[in-house]
Amino acid sequence: MLTLSQVQFTYPKTQPYIFDLRVAPGEIVGISGTSGSGKSTLLDLVAGFQTPIAGRIDLNEHSILGLAPEDRPVSILFQKDNVFAHLTAEQNVKLGTSDKINVREKLREVGLEGFEEKICAALSGGQQQRVALARTLARNQPILLLDEPFSALDSDTATQMRRLVKKLVVQNKWHAILVSHHTHDFDALADRVFHLNQGSLHNTKAE
Repeated sequence: MLTLSQVQFTYPKTQPYIFDLRVAPGEIVGISGTSGSGKSTLLDLVAGFQTPIAGRIDLNEHSILGLAPEDRPVSILFQKDNVFAHLTAEQNVKLGTSDKINVREKLREVGLEGFEEKICAALSGGQQQRVALARTLARNQPILLLDEPFSALDSDTATQMRRLVKKLVVQNKWHAILVSHHTHDFDALADRVFHLNQGSLHNTKAE
């Protein structure tokens, strides 16, 4: 279980954020809210890019707060810029892991068999997101942060990617947090949805 317990953070001259959240293995929890409401701040705290002034962030009852961002058991999928455009799909997947993995198998799992030697700059946005997902598979970290990952995709590609993300989260028992402005992302993916308002999370979708 990924648990945020009374995690507090504040920017100068702003209202403090207080986050309480639990995410089970294989679950996707959606976070909605207006721009500037603190959605990205929540992800930054889990990823280690920001440090809370109080509270705990635990994975399976072990704190991850003392870990540097590069050492946290976290993978992140952003809206864009998830791959190095000058590298091949295979080279991108190999980044961030020292394990002897079957890169071609990971690319096959995300529907990119035969794309191993393709330079990512020549791939479509959806294909680049699949490469990033294959790299997430290769790293196989238990926490997955999804920061508007489908916003730059066309409707059909976004639908395919949502299905793939949902399948991989359940299959690998990742603890996933999805930040989005789009209700159809939550409808397709989220087991629960919280709305971030006035610095705290409010449940909007029953379990």
